[in-house]
Amino acid sequence: MSPGTSRFIAEHVEALKPSGIRRFFDLASTMDNVISLGVGEPDFVTPWNVIEASYHSLEQGYTAYTANAGLMELRELIADYLKTTYSVSYRPADQVIVTVGASQAIDIALRAILNPGDEVIIVEPCFVAYASAVTLAGGVPISVGTKAENGFKLQPEELEKALTPKTKAIILCNPNNPTGTMLNREELLPIAELVEAHDLLVLSDEIYAELSYEADYVSFSSLPGMQERTILISGFSKSFAMTGWRLGYAAGPVELIQAMTKIHQYTIMCAPTMAQYGAVEALRSGSASVEHMKKSYRQRRNFVTSSFEEMGLMTNRPGGAFYIFPSIKETGMSSEAFAEALLMEEKVAVVPGSVFGESGEGYIRCSYATSMKQLTEAMKRMKRFVDKRLAR
Repeated sequence: MSPGTSRFIAEHVEALKPSGIRRFFDLASTMDNVISLGVGEPDFVTPWNVIEASYHSLEQGYTAYTANAGLMELRELIADYLKTTYSVSYRPADQVIVTVGASQAIDIALRAILNPGDEVIIVEPCFVAYASAVTLAGGVPISVGTKAENGFKLQPEELEKALTPKTKAIILCNPNNPTGTMLNREELLPIAELVEAHDLLVLSDEIYAELSYEADYVSFSSLPGMQERTILISGFSKSFAMTGWRLGYAAGPVELIQAMTKIHQYTIMCAPTMAQYGAVEALRSGSASVEHMKKSYRQRRNFVTSSFEEMGLMTNRPGGAFYIFPSIKETGMSSEAFAEALLMEEKVAVVPGSVFGESGEGYIRCSYATSMKQLTEAMKRMKRFVDKRLAR
């Protein structure tokens, strides 16, 4: 960029840090024989019937805009799915909006609710986009760290300490990216009590909800009194292996969804029409594919958990999603130094925990959404790398 035009960049945009994830994978892309355990993307191909439904919509000439909030048929299916699966009821006509991925839903939700200076609680370690999305919406991100000894589960007393008169909302990702931690009903209820007592809103990122392994998933909006205080955010990327389709949704109180739709109609218009028809088919008949993927992820989770334990790296067994967050403190290296050296020496790409917030330092995120063959080789290489460090 020439010096003459940089002065036009907004100060809050200039201050944003580039994604800490991408630096490692841009580097990895220049190397041969790299096994990537980094990007959170299923290694499965989108189910064929979903692809076929999208093809069919194009053949039928369904290439025009849909309603701003999305196809009514799709919104009806989303509402039915949420009611059947998580016991939360939403009216498809005015309480559901289809978005360009869950990321856009988070963005427009924050822009719809935040006034300049409003504070939003970010539970760390967390998805790298949350704090920046808050900043871009004019808010102030306030970090609340979690600890490995508590299973990286949000402690109500820590949350309460961070609340101020300026706190407006909490972003809660459950199951969590990057730790794989999943909060159950008993762990969510004290958080709900604080939300009620302090008159707060919750942005509940439930994109990994279908990928819960032992316990039944509990949607935050299903808790007593929380449906009117929750914007439920999810999508099709993780559970239906549709990351590139860029399709998500939000469900919530009428006034909040209407405000989000205003922003959506001026900035996006509507989510891609052919992707919406694919999602219709996914919700109609995709449950078998989801169960197949979930079974495979559970097997991989068990393998990588035992592999890290054998290496001598402490880790919490993930309850959901497809990430594991082992400690690398025993090596004496920072998470960034560990990730860079592992990539250079053994050609395994992982994400340093520090990019997910201060409480992520001393850990690395590994995605097990790749084949068992690749995981087996990656664990072999990582053990060789770790053995050298622990022997020093």
